[in-house]
Amino acid sequence: MSPRERAVNDEETEPLTRAGAETPSRDSAEGSGSSVSSISTTSLVLEHIQDNATNGASHTRFGEKYRDDDNAEPERRRERFDIEDGSTHGLKPVDKKARRLLWIIGTICVVGWGLALFSFVFNGNYKHVSTKPHDPLATATKGSGKKITLDSVLQGQWWGNKQGVSWIAGPDGEDGLLLERGVSEDGFLTVESVEDQGTAQAASSRRVLMKDRNFKIDGEYVYPANYWPSKDFKKVLVIADEERNWRHSFTGKYFIFDVATQKAEPLDPAQPDGIVQLASWSPQSDAVVFTRKNNMYLRKLDSDEVIQITKDGGTQLFYGVPDWVYEEEVFAGNSATWWSEDGKYIAFLRTNESTVPTFPVQYFVSRPSGKKPKPGEENYPEVRNIKYPKAGAPNPIVDIQFYDVEQGEVFNVAIENDFTDHDRLITEVIWARNKQVLVRETNRESDILKMILMDVGKRTGRTVRTDDVQALDGGWMEVSHTTTFVPADPQNGRNEDGYVDTIIHDGYDHIGYFTPLDNTDPILLTKGEWEVVDAPSRVDLKNNLVYYISTERGSLERHPYVVKLDGTGKKEVMDKAAAGYYDASFSTGGGYALITHEGPSIPWQKIISTQSSSSKFDKTIEENKKLEKFVQQHELPTLHYQTVDVDGFKLNVVERRPPHFNEKRKYPVLFFQYSGPGSQSVDKKFYVSFQDYVASNLGYIVVTVDGRGTGYLGRKLRCITRGNIGGYEAHDQIAVAKMWAKKKYIDEERTAIWGWSYGGFTTLKTLELDGGETFKYGMAVAPVTDWRYYDSVYTERYMHTPQNNPGGYENSSIHDVKSLSQNVRFLVMHGIADDNVHMQNTATLLDKLDLAGIENYDVHFFPDSDHGIYFHNANKIVYDKLSTWLVNAFNGEWLRIQNAVPKAQIEGRSRSR
Repeated sequence: MSPRERAVNDEETEPLTRAGAETPSRDSAEGSGSSVSSISTTSLVLEHIQDNATNGASHTRFGEKYRDDDNAEPERRRERFDIEDGSTHGLKPVDKKARRLLWIIGTICVVGWGLALFSFVFNGNYKHVSTKPHDPLATATKGSGKKITLDSVLQGQWWGNKQGVSWIAGPDGEDGLLLERGVSEDGFLTVESVEDQGTAQAASSRRVLMKDRNFKIDGEYVYPANYWPSKDFKKVLVIADEERNWRHSFTGKYFIFDVATQKAEPLDPAQPDGIVQLASWSPQSDAVVFTRKNNMYLRKLDSDEVIQITKDGGTQLFYGVPDWVYEEEVFAGNSATWWSEDGKYIAFLRTNESTVPTFPVQYFVSRPSGKKPKPGEENYPEVRNIKYPKAGAPNPIVDIQFYDVEQGEVFNVAIENDFTDHDRLITEVIWARNKQVLVRETNRESDILKMILMDVGKRTGRTVRTDDVQALDGGWMEVSHTTTFVPADPQNGRNEDGYVDTIIHDGYDHIGYFTPLDNTDPILLTKGEWEVVDAPSRVDLKNNLVYYISTERGSLERHPYVVKLDGTGKKEVMDKAAAGYYDASFSTGGGYALITHEGPSIPWQKIISTQSSSSKFDKTIEENKKLEKFVQQHELPTLHYQTVDVDGFKLNVVERRPPHFNEKRKYPVLFFQYSGPGSQSVDKKFYVSFQDYVASNLGYIVVTVDGRGTGYLGRKLRCITRGNIGGYEAHDQIAVAKMWAKKKYIDEERTAIWGWSYGGFTTLKTLELDGGETFKYGMAVAPVTDWRYYDSVYTERYMHTPQNNPGGYENSSIHDVKSLSQNVRFLVMHGIADDNVHMQNTATLLDKLDLAGIENYDVHFFPDSDHGIYFHNANKIVYDKLSTWLVNAFNGEWLRIQNAVPKAQIEGRSRSR
């Protein structure tokens, strides 16, 4: 490191987490140092006026009691008031005018001090900072406190308590009911009204479904992991021995628990130990449909026999459950089964994976299958072969099938002008009534949407709405799971059946009400230069109200709103709510909402009544007092939100500054980002993460910018990246980094960027595009390096297929390794058993680097870890590595090893001089 660099700030060449380090004492910004000094001076002046003599004893006490401890030179202050040196000369009397002037000055000082003291006490400035509420918008750090440790972040000590509320509809449609576990002394699984909680009425109105958490069958205990009551509350579906499959799916043994007798029986009495993939109640509470070994079965409660619905399911054919890519990218869940409301029909997805190529995932330490290897094969890794369609490869072929419960018949419904088998994605199924069902489909590249209306009675299907978003703005359709059927109710002003759906209006996501079902022109419920989020949240059919969450008050915030079905009367659910980030979980009828304030202040929760309720209810259920106290004891970074202009686009940025930030110093800067399509990393949530640890403990500035391609700022900014993801994202990170490099408190030679998953890809893409000009270091975890290696459904939504966009895929890949060599150094880490972003991505990048003879990087692989990197302490190692690697980078260690020379040679040269 050059002498200039070391002279800038020697303190920052050492990590602030070193053992035994002492924090230098600081004068509190809220302390009484300044007022104490004024007391000292005034007291001394008045004392000398009155005594007209030397008072050495008094001065000595003054020096001891009032000496400031602020790193100034105490001897100089002593000299200023030291009159002992002149005691042999005596004192000259002060004339009357001078004495009067001194008295006036002294009186003014005393009055001023009194006012300052009053303000000091009245405003509570005498209190330690740890006794004051956390101020998330503070621009400077006051007082002193503990630093954020990495262990506290990884152990979840900064997570607020979050009460989970399970809303459940009553047998007769009652609203405001909660399904609770382990809360009541009356029983383990109970249902009670939210308004009765904690009141005298609670005991009489509470319904006990299960008195005990566990139960016995044939003398053996069953330990349930989850519970699903039937709609009539007479039975409970229970799962035990639950085992995880993929991100959302799991398997286990299912039981039917009878509320009246408090006894249980296996879901399939003939196969009590059978492993089931999915089970769900009929809306009529008289049957359970389930999938086992990829075939579907029906258990009617009036019989012990199980009816097999499908028979050809197996490793290539799935019924009622999604395969890997549909679970991960389409449904974000484990179910592909949908009951009609009358319980007469079951719709389910048939998934044919026979043409989908297989990807092997290797496990070198563990055996997730639980199977013991054959003798002699103990030292071979277990391999799990996954049907994983990469971009451009054959997709699973999906179609909707139906089962007639009364007739015991499986059938298909022909659809006019449907997509071909190889160009169809089925993303949502919504039962209407009168044997009608809505099916949302898109083409393979997700830029043409079709809403299909099927009539299972007539066994016909037709397209009632087509949205060509490629022609509209060149963008894509995101998957939606919130489309809500609205039945006709002429007496309530609804003459026809309809549905509420998210639509595109003037470049933003809004809500439309389509009625009748085949209408293509919706009633616009929202509009403006802001967006709805996963809307609608709930539809109140009794009062014709639609609840939703939006960014209307700012893209960094979230607030719940309500609007009438005719598009009028829009208002916030909470009157005069403070600025912030709110989530809302609405009861089944919309009359109540669990409001979760997620930031920027300490999170809290309360349940309130909404515009759908005639009564007023407001109950706080979580305040996170323990977290608030924990926060007050620590020094958190200050957050500075702003927008910057890049090529005419307004981008959101948050800068985390270290506690006690001093703009006269030079700070290293770390950029953290995710940058994925439609994502958001800059918001007003409260959370303490690795980034806050870096700022608080290591003393570095951390900047996060949501560049082009990210969400909630309109489709123009979001969809511009299509066909060439990574380009604009990297450009924007570099552009903002150049802005920060010009700031007087930034050390432009110590700049780094990091991210995980898509953020890891953007990190490498940024380093590639920048070529060491702006960013000197980078850290990429589990990165995509070539989008031809990622799954088809996600990738082709943003990139088209490789066959249709070969140049875009080549350009989006990390390919210019010569440019990567221009950075000082970068780090790449990956889990070997990553079933999402395969290790193939990092391995092929390493091969490109090897072929080019490039060595300015470090790499770390984690055996048996998936995309989250947790196996065998791996998650702690990931973050320890990120932290220490970054400290070494900003300390200049990687500069020192660029041209490594043996120590003996260096010493030899020194001696020869």
